[in-house]
Amino acid sequence: MKDMNSKTDLYRANSIRVLCRITDGGLLGQIERYLKQAVVDKNPVVSSAALVSGIHLLQTNPDIVKRWSNEVQEAVQSKASLVQFHALALLHQIRQNDRLAVSKLVTSLTRGSVRSPLAQCLLIRYTSQVIKESATNTQTGDRPFYDYLEGCLRHKTDMVTLEAARAVTELSGVTSRELTPAITVLQLFLSSSKPVLRFAAVRTLNKVAMTHPLAVTNCNIDMESLISDQNRSIATLAITTLLKTGNESSVDRLMKQITNFMSDIADEFKIVVVEAIRSLCLKFPQKYRTLMNFLSSILREEGGFDYKKAIVDSILILIKEIPDAKESGLVHLCEFIEDCEFTYLSTQILHLLGLEGPKTSDPSKYIRYIYNRVILENATVRASAVTALAKFGLTIDALRPRVLVLLRRCFYDNDDEVRDRATLYVETLAEDDILKQLKNSLFGDLDVPLANLEASLQSYNASEIPFDLSTVSRELKPEQSVEKKAPTSKKAGKDFGTMVATNGALPSGTSAPDTYEKLLSSIPEFLGFGKLFKSSAPVELTEAETEYSVNAIKHVYLRHVIFQFNCTNTIAEQLLEKVSVVIDSSDAEDFEEVFSKHVESLPYNVPGQAFVAFRKPEGVCSVGKFSNTLKFHVNEVDPTTGEKEDEGYEDEYQLEDLEVTAPDYIVKVGVSNFKNAWEALDPEFERVNEYGLGVRENLQDTFQAVVTILGMQPCEGTDVLASNARSHTSLLAGEFIGDIQVLVRLSLGIDAQKQVAMKLAVRAEDQSVSDAIHEIIANA
Repeated sequence: MKDMNSKTDLYRANSIRVLCRITDGGLLGQIERYLKQAVVDKNPVVSSAALVSGIHLLQTNPDIVKRWSNEVQEAVQSKASLVQFHALALLHQIRQNDRLAVSKLVTSLTRGSVRSPLAQCLLIRYTSQVIKESATNTQTGDRPFYDYLEGCLRHKTDMVTLEAARAVTELSGVTSRELTPAITVLQLFLSSSKPVLRFAAVRTLNKVAMTHPLAVTNCNIDMESLISDQNRSIATLAITTLLKTGNESSVDRLMKQITNFMSDIADEFKIVVVEAIRSLCLKFPQKYRTLMNFLSSILREEGGFDYKKAIVDSILILIKEIPDAKESGLVHLCEFIEDCEFTYLSTQILHLLGLEGPKTSDPSKYIRYIYNRVILENATVRASAVTALAKFGLTIDALRPRVLVLLRRCFYDNDDEVRDRATLYVETLAEDDILKQLKNSLFGDLDVPLANLEASLQSYNASEIPFDLSTVSRELKPEQSVEKKAPTSKKAGKDFGTMVATNGALPSGTSAPDTYEKLLSSIPEFLGFGKLFKSSAPVELTEAETEYSVNAIKHVYLRHVIFQFNCTNTIAEQLLEKVSVVIDSSDAEDFEEVFSKHVESLPYNVPGQAFVAFRKPEGVCSVGKFSNTLKFHVNEVDPTTGEKEDEGYEDEYQLEDLEVTAPDYIVKVGVSNFKNAWEALDPEFERVNEYGLGVRENLQDTFQAVVTILGMQPCEGTDVLASNARSHTSLLAGEFIGDIQVLVRLSLGIDAQKQVAMKLAVRAEDQSVSDAIHEIIANA
């Protein structure tokens, strides 16, 4: 406090920084006057210290900092570069939740009052944000503030020019006309003597090449000169950009340049190049021989596991996507597996050989490669090789005798797994009857979840009655999350309801449906509601660190919905009694309140539960918004003894709104074999429609949003999208209220203007459910 009034500016600046870090909200009010004066101090060191402290304080005491707006506005006009930078950052944070205020701020500052290069870079970012949030003028096609960004491309400072170029290239739906001046600026930086400028330019062009490859082609000559750049990061980005923008005639020339380049870079850069080559091959499939030969040659060179895996994965994808590349790709993989030191890659390649080898024009030539693995490799690879051999015998009758001879040699292997597989496959291939019975289960897609099969086999007692595969459940149960740590001995004595009330957490080892069903069935009024269909995750209805903590769980039944409110009193000096939640359901017309249950007493930090039950139409996907108010009787208590000190008073606390939405009526229930499950449903109940989703940043976020809206389970790994994916198909499964199975084929595509289109095909056991899924999307 002394230093803050010191005549030495450095002492004042440091004291402001320290005080703002260590003071609480109460003491901060006492020194606020000094801080406001420091913001407009003539010394830039003091002013910057106050502004940066304000940025930190905004996270903990926003109301106090927001009162500095006039002083911060004055600091934005400062002649000191750093002060202007910090002032603009703080002013934007103060207004960031008010879109109109941010737009006005950008409008006023883009007229030329910002001189600091750092502040100018910030302003460019804020301008880009406003542009993204503003719709393009549909009549003229003009984009607000674009002229400002274009003007910044001619700024005398490199960092401002680069920031402006990057902002233009990242505009949503940017046109070729808008891109041209930015590309020209970046092209000039490619020949800069400063490595950081070359790197920034080529990295930005690399990103542009993903969506607008033709716009970058004018820079190809400059980028080719960067292949030999001493900075390997720059050289790698140049190579990958050229691979994205090159045409078919330039492929051979690029491959020659890359061959010399690959030996000089680390594995992490090689992986980037390999992925770019894979994309180029898919773009120009007729060039697969050149690109496949290149991948094969680098596959035999030295390298780590991740690098070799990237090459093998690329070859596998090319074999799958380009039919003509299958045979040459398999031969290259066979040559690689002879010297492969990685068990995982060997097993992956053997698996592919077993699937694709029998489909080639000369399948017998692959048997030698596979059998060599049986002789020379470790037990894991030998077992995979035995399975691959068996698939040849299964698929091609002419090769079966030869395969049987080779498999019988494995009877003397010193590994149990290898011997067991060989014995099973020999018996299977030797007997036609057994072959017919086991063909699908051994080599086809298993139509039962492995977890269910394992559980059934473990519970099976060997007897004269054989194990029956048809008795295994086909229903794939979703995994339930449980606490990682068991309750401590102190918590062990708590009753069941208290455990559930604590932030909605469950006792260790207990699944959510069973836990909630046991809790709800302990309340007599809920016994007639039938079977619990679904319980939601806890929804917070209060802010963190408030006087009272409340979260809600929605329990959905066929004809009812129960709201469970988990309440906690966080004030040690208060005892709450007769705690209830009063709900206004005027925005939920289909719901009628039928019962409510309050908490008798809520001492400090001891959770309790209140319930409110509503009736709704049977089996209908009713939705609505509920306004909630926490009502209670407050008694002041002595924190040390816990005894009441007065008669208390009635009080209430406004909670956040709670919504019942369509996904609340759908449970995530996956299927082990989506194709079989889809075909088992009546095609008459299939509904297909297409939707335009407008401009989106990427497919990944769009896909996650759609899955969240539907509340269904992605199947067969279709929830994984590449970061630069232009299209994607996902398979979703679930169960609609009333135990009605529903399956969805979801196809998404994004064009160069980032417009996203979606095709939704739905099949269900009931036609109304198929219609309901489309209605959910239409109303989202």
